[in-house]
Amino acid sequence: MIKTNAMRILDKHNIEYKTYEYDNSSAVSGTEVAKILNQNPDYVFKTLVTVAKSKTHYVFLVPVAAELDLKKAASSVGEKSVEMLKQKDLFGLTGYVHGGCSPLGMKKFFTTVIDISAQNQPMIIFSAGKIGCQIQTTLSDLAKALPFTLSDITL
Repeated sequence: MIKTNAMRILDKHNIEYKTYEYDNSSAVSGTEVAKILNQNPDYVFKTLVTVAKSKTHYVFLVPVAAELDLKKAASSVGEKSVEMLKQKDLFGLTGYVHGGCSPLGMKKFFTTVIDISAQNQPMIIFSAGKIGCQIQTTLSDLAKALPFTLSDITL
């Protein structure tokens, strides 16, 4: 397996993690990824990049079966509103493609909020930074490498 930027960051912080690789030849939703990995969808999180009216970008992680509540998301970062970043703008901003966006290793750091449900899970699984590859670690270990806040941000 080729190391991704996200894995290198975890290595740098001496954080234990497990990786999963899966066949990504067909478009796979987050819930399908959880099923392929044989994992509870409550443990598997998708990384969503947004832009606020202020032009500030924010990253939100929500369980794959949940939907980001844009009003709650905006409130959690002190903005009036946020909207999803256009897919065509994702790579230029983050260095990641749609479906392979990790909260770790973006071109620059963005304020990151993880749904509060993560605090009740024994692990969190998220993109390793390339389609077909996921990382599993604990929320407390992730906190050593990624500054984030927890908030209720789902519908």
